[in-house]
Order: sequence, then C-alpha cells, then structure tokens
Amino acid sequence: MLTQNKKLSLTGRVILGMVLGIFTGFIIRSLFSETSWVHEYLVNGLFDVGGAIFIASLKMLVVPLVFISLVCGTSSLSDISTLGRLGGKTILFYLTTTAVAITLALTMGSLFQPGAGADLSAATSFSASEAPSLGEVIVGMFPTNPINSMAQGNTLQIIVFAILFGIAISAAGSAGERIAAIFTDLNEVIMKLVALLMHIAPFGVFFLMAKLFTNIGLDAIFNLLGYFLVLSATLLIHGLVVYSLMLKVFSGLSPKIFLKKMEDAIMFAFSTASSNATIPVTMETATKRLGVSNQIASFTIPLGATINMDGTAIMQGVATAFIAQAFNIDLTMSDYMAVIVTATLASIGTAGVPGVGLIMLAMVLNQVGLPVEGIAIIMGVDRLLDMIRTAVNITGDSCVTCIVAKSENAMDIACFNDPQAGAKVEEVHLNPHPKASHID
Repeated sequence: MLTQNKKLSLTGRVILGMVLGIFTGFIIRSLFSETSWVHEYLVNGLFDVGGAIFIASLKMLVVPLVFISLVCGTSSLSDISTLGRLGGKTILFYLTTTAVAITLALTMGSLFQPGAGADLSAATSFSASEAPSLGEVIVGMFPTNPINSMAQGNTLQIIVFAILFGIAISAAGSAGERIAAIFTDLNEVIMKLVALLMHIAPFGVFFLMAKLFTNIGLDAIFNLLGYFLVLSATLLIHGLVVYSLMLKVFSGLSPKIFLKKMEDAIMFAFSTASSNATIPVTMETATKRLGVSNQIASFTIPLGATINMDGTAIMQGVATAFIAQAFNIDLTMSDYMAVIVTATLASIGTAGVPGVGLIMLAMVLNQVGLPVEGIAIIMGVDRLLDMIRTAVNITGDSCVTCIVAKSENAMDIACFNDPQAGAKVEEVHLNPHPKASHID
C-alpha cells in the first residue's frame, strides 16, 4: 500500500514547489546566466522536459474526462428540456461576467492611466491571425468526425457529440442503461487518475516556474510597471471580490469556503497558464470538494474553459486603455461601449482558436481605431500575466458552476460546507488484485 504524507497539504506542496522554482530561476539567471552547461542540462534539459511532461499529462486527461463525464451527466437527465435551461443559464452568466470584467478593466485603466507618458514610438510590428466569424464558429461546433475532433482536442465539438451521445443513451432503454453504467465506472476511474496526477504536481510546478523565471527578467516588468500593476490589481479584484459577490447574491453560498476549496485548482491554473489543461483539476474540485452534481459540472466546466474568458477580457480592457494613452488617442464613451460589446461577443466568436487572447485584443483595437502594433510592447510581460488570467478564468468557471447547480437543486450543500470533502478522493492506494493479494 502506498500511503500519502499528511504533514503538508497538496496546496502547501504545490506552493512550496512554486516558490522553490521561482527562487531557483532567479538564482540561475543571476549567477549562472553565462554557464552553458546549466542552461543545456538544467534549464533546457531537466526543467524543460519535466515541465513539458507535466503539461502533457494534464492535457492527456482532458478529452476522456470531458467526453466521459458529459456523457454521464447528459444520459442521467430525466428531462432533456433541463439541458436547454441549463445551457441558457450558463451562457448568460458567462457573458455577464465577461461584460462586467471588461467594464471593470476599462474603468481601472481610465482611472489609473497606466499608459500616460509611455513611449510606444518604437513599437515593432504585430499581426494576429484573423478570427473566424460567429457563424463559422457555430457551424464548426458540429463535428463531421468525432474521433478526429477528440484527436485534435476540439472542445466545442467534443461537447456537442457527448451531449448527443448522452441523449441517445438516455433514449435507448435497457441497452442505454448498460452503456450508462459502463460510463459511470469509467468516470470514477478517470477521477482517480486525476487524483494520482495531482500528487506529482509539486514537481511539475517546480520545473515550470524554474524555467520561466530563468528567462523572465525583472527589467521587463519594470519597463511596464504601471500596466503590470493595474492589470494585476484588476484581475485580483475581479477574482476575489466580483465572484464572491456573485456567489453570495445568486446562491447564498459562502465565498470564503468557495475560495478556500479552490486553492488547488487556482495553483494548477497559475502554474500551467492553460484553462483547458486545468479542466481535470477544476472538475475534481467542483464535484468532489464543492459538491456540484456531475450533471452540471460536466457541462459548465468544459464550456467555461472554452468560452468564459474573463481574465482575457480584463487584459483587453486594460491594454486598450494603456495603448490609447501611450499613443495619445482619446477614446469616447461610444468607443468604450464598442470595446465592451466586441470583447464580450469575441469571447465566444474566437473560442478554441490558438492565441485567442491576442486575436481578441487585435479585434478590439481595430474596432476603436487603435494601432495593433501596440500589442508588441505589452507581450514582454504577457506570459506572467497570463498565469494570473488563467487562475481568474477557472475561478469564474467554478463560481458560475456553483450558482447554476444551486439554482437547479443539483448541489450537495453538506459537501460544500465540509472542509474535509474530497480528501479521500485525493488518497491513492495501490493494492494488489484481490486474487493475487497473498503470494507464498
């Protein structure tokens, strides 16, 4: 039997790995910047390979987890009309939080003027890929080859196919019941695989942080200090204050308990800077720690990771204000309204597109006539800020999930209030098969 060390919680171990990684990165950058073997064998060797394996391991679970859990949730619905109501609520909340995020960002950007006095005359050229139209995105949601969609990791197509497959299972009578039982067992196995992976997370986080902070210098942050501070503060306000108020007003649940139980998922999101890669941990947190029914979480979490981009919307708002101020271009109230509407709709219109944040920002800047070249300047600190944005995004996904689950009476309140909820799920016991338990 493999017993787990209880002296330090998973969150504590992840934070320790993060701090040690950051410290190691700064030490290497400060003392060994010219030492070739350190960069060859440590930075580009151990750190790069270890971090890449950790990210790949997380992404490995995304497709089977999303498909299996969503099939389980959909097939267990007694009334298919519930799915339409559930989808309507979820999308409405996601769009609302995105609109609030961009409004808050524009307000903070206008209030603190992070771009005042900045010199962007030397901005290098930047071009973002053209975003698809909303119609193209809607058509693209329906897969012509579901297996290919899974191979490519196309989340929206996987969601659509899983919902249709789940509905078919529900309508297939006794045959569907047998298939549903198999998917239920598969879901338990996948969640245990997530728990197993979480125990190697501190090492993966250490590798990622060590490599990142070996390459990021403080000078990049100091050159854009105003932008960095305003954007970071806005992200924290939205993640801690706005979501807490929403949770309390719309569900009556305790924000303190919610944020406490989100610690692991937030640490994973921060270190990976990927909402999709964090889906397994977010799902485990929502169902096992927050008490949300799999029927709800299996739909809202993957959808949120795809279209709910509050952190990215905040970046667009602050970056728009920063670039306008740096180029001495005044924006009118109608321009600000255009930014809010464009960024909110673009969060769906560019869902699943690589480099989505920069594509959305380019769309917003074009909408109000600001030079797209300004993006090149802020890219210097974007990787670090992307980590905070991702943490905000998955917090928003979980907040909306709890609100929708509470409104649908699909939430275990006792589990939500239990500080030890989910602890047993994280335990991993490697026992021999019962028939082979005794060997002479």
